[in-house]
Order: sequence, then C-alpha cells, then structure tokens
Amino acid sequence: MAVWALGINHTTAPLDLRGRFAFALDQIAPTLQGLRGSFPARHPAVEAAIISTCNRTEIYCAGEHPALDHTLGWLAQTGGVTPSMLQSHAYTLEDGTAARHAFRVASGLDSMVLGEAQILGQMKNAVRAAESAGALGRTLNQLFQRSFSVAKEVRSATEIGAHSISMAAAAVRLAGQLFEDLAQTRVLFVGAGEMIELAATHFAARNPKAIAVANRTHERGEALAARFGGEVMRLGDLPERLHEFDAVVSCTASTLPIIGLGAVERALKRRKHRPMFMVDLAVPRDIEPEVKALEDVYLYTVDDLASVVQTAQANRQAAVAQAEAIIDAGVQSFMHWMDQRDPVKGSVPLIRQLHAQADTWRSAEIARARKLLARGEDVDAVLEALSRGLTQKMLHGAISELHAGNAEQREQTAETISRFFLRNKS
Repeated sequence: MAVWALGINHTTAPLDLRGRFAFALDQIAPTLQGLRGSFPARHPAVEAAIISTCNRTEIYCAGEHPALDHTLGWLAQTGGVTPSMLQSHAYTLEDGTAARHAFRVASGLDSMVLGEAQILGQMKNAVRAAESAGALGRTLNQLFQRSFSVAKEVRSATEIGAHSISMAAAAVRLAGQLFEDLAQTRVLFVGAGEMIELAATHFAARNPKAIAVANRTHERGEALAARFGGEVMRLGDLPERLHEFDAVVSCTASTLPIIGLGAVERALKRRKHRPMFMVDLAVPRDIEPEVKALEDVYLYTVDDLASVVQTAQANRQAAVAQAEAIIDAGVQSFMHWMDQRDPVKGSVPLIRQLHAQADTWRSAEIARARKLLARGEDVDAVLEALSRGLTQKMLHGAISELHAGNAEQREQTAETISRFFLRNKS
C-alpha cells in the first residue's frame, strides 16, 4: 500500500491561486467522488481526503500504487490551470514524508501562525467529510488518527501553542495600531463561521462602540450577534451601510468578492474619508484586491498578517525542536504499521498464510476422525490418530529442512527450529 499527498499553501502559492482550489465543506464529498472516479482501472479503490482552509488545499490518497501525476493533473483541471502551472507551486509527498507533513500540519508546525489550534479542527472536519463520502479506508484513517494523537502529544508535552498569536489576535493588533482607541470603533463582521466567531471574540474583548454581523443565513448571523450584544443585518444591506463601520472583517465561503471597489469608494465618500480598517480572511477573496489601493483604506489579507505573528524566536525554536522529535516517533510508528501490512515486507500476510495452512491441516484431520468415528472406531484411538496426524503435518517441513543442505545450512536450520519449537526446553 502506498500513501501520497500533494498540496499548495501560504508559502508556495499566492492567495489568488489558492482561491482557485478552495473547497467549502459541503463540496468535499462530491469532489472526492469525482477524484476517486477519475482514477484508471489499474488504481482500484483509492482512498482520498481533501483538506481545504484559507491557507492550504491538500489531497491525501492511499492505494496499491502511487499516482501523484494523475492526482496533480486532476486537481489542475479542477482549478482551471495547467498541470505545469500547478506543479510550480505545489509540493508532492509519498509515504513517510506524506505522514510527516500530515503530523506537522495537525500539530500547527506548518501554519502561518505557529502552533495555532484551528487547523486541527479543520482537519477533523475534513476527515469526517471523507468518511461520510465513503472515501476513507483503513490506511488514511490510521494516518489521520495518528496525526491527531501526535498533535495532542505536541500540545500537551511542549509549549508550541504558548508562543503563537492567532490570526484574529493579529487583526486586533493591527486595528489597534490604526485607531487610537478601539472602544470608539464600530466593527462589522461579514460571515458567521468559525474564523469570524474567533475574530469577534477578540474584538469584543476590546469593547468596541458597536458590533454588527452580516451573514447570508440570517438565523446564524443573529445567533453570533446575540453573543456579543451586536446587531444582525442582511448581507444585501451591506453596500448601503458600509460607511457606518470603522473596521470590517470578512470571511465567507463565497466564490466571488462580496465587497467591491465601488461600494468601498462610496462608503469612504460618505465617511468624509475617515480611514477604514479591513481584513479579508477569505480564500477566495471576499474583498476586491483593488480596494487596497484606496488612500484611506487599510486592507489586509491572510497573507499580509504573516508579519504580525512573529513571537519570541528562542522559545519558539525550542518548542519546535521538541515537537519535531514527537513527530519523528509518530512517523516511525506509522511506517512500521504500513510495513507490517506490506505483502512483500510485512509479517501480517505471512501470519495469515500460516493460519490458513493450519486450518487446512486441522480440517483434514477432523474430517478423517469423523469418518473413523462413523465406522465405530474407538474414540481414544481416533483422538490419538488425530493428534498424531496434526503433529506430523506441523513438523514435516522442519524435519525435512534438517536433512537438507550442507552442514553449515543444517546447523543454522537447527538453531532456528530450536528457537521456534524448543523455547521451553530447560
């Protein structure tokens, strides 16, 4: 069995390219079905999972033989780019390196924000989606369950999470640099997902003058707004009310921008060009990139926040070293599990063959004993014959090997047979 993975993330691909390969959670199941159905007949029953967040899109697969080229070609076609274009921004991994990458992602070591915990929840959601789609088999299930276990150990045994600043906290820090007093600002959150909930929690801690939530689903937006004592507004009202807010944080699953250049220009005019702070945490973008060029707008994307998440370097590197050691042990354990199930390297297939051979011998001797009993033979004599027959079958191969080969080979065979059959000999 082979495991392979490919992906793009915040270090290998620009934001707009990542946006082409962003999959909402409800798109995962049909996308996985399309991927698995695309493999040729020589790659039957390929397992697959897709992790798609604002910072990465990754595909993990397991099958009898690796098929990285096919997987990359399929993903390129899905995103409407050429395979060579995607390949220039993608990373491809196999077996141990794929496992190591999954463990590092789950542990927060491969994130823009070192040690951030949100990615672990996103990975678990992706695994549940793959399970629901029937795309997850024994191998990938082992890979992900072990990645979750490693991530838990990393967080409990190291200080990796203590030396991080979340994307939401970074946004608040940037807003604090622009506005003298955040308590005098009006903040609008567009969307009501996990990222917006996290951002709203951080901003609410600074007691802004007003909070509003605009969301496509009114009920969900209302529930989030109620938590922070804010108001809910319809997404369709956003262009007319944009001027009311000093800070706008957006993160929706829309495939097209929902805040355009024209709407922001009109808002600035009504604000008499008082500055606006905007954070676009969505991939693909929620806010048109041209907005960034406006003189009185301070627009930040997920990639722009990278410079804000720097923390104490010495402490961070010590925690990373500890985490990498835990990950190394996890990778070795997973690869050992894989080897055990390899038809060439592993012992599991041999164990199964031994059990099958023993069952064949047992069935033959039982059938022979039943015939003797049916003919009225003495029970003790039949049992004696059954046990003798099984013993002879089990020892026949070993005894034959003892008589075969030269003296050196016979001596090695004798040592092996003694170890197998005479372990309790005093």
